[in-house]
Amino acid sequence: MAAFKIPDLNDRAAAARAAKQRALDLLRDKPAPDPEVIAAKQAAAAAKEAAAAEKRAARLAAIEEEKAAKAAARAEAEAAAAAAAAERAVVRPQLTEAEKKAERDARYAARKARKK
Repeated sequence: MAAFKIPDLNDRAAAARAAKQRALDLLRDKPAPDPEVIAAKQAAAAAKEAAAAEKRAARLAAIEEEKAAKAAARAEAEAAAAAAAAERAVVRPQLTEAEKKAERDARYAARKARKK
């Protein structure tokens, strides 16, 4: 069995130079990219980006539409509540303090009667 040989600095440097030269040869032998293929890839990437931008715009438009619908519904509910409050104010005249006290007492008595 052969003994393990520890390479010296010159051996390691020569191996590194040889590896670097092999990598450069492989890179140099590599054919140049075809301009048509590059153009096709760029066109596909641009089409993909355009589709993504259109999808984002559609999603944002849907979100804005939903916000507008919620705001309209909220405004409608507020208007209905204001109309109901105005109707109650018109239908029910201002009560005097004695009438308010009588209503409170009646509610209190009804609550007490329900508990029994």
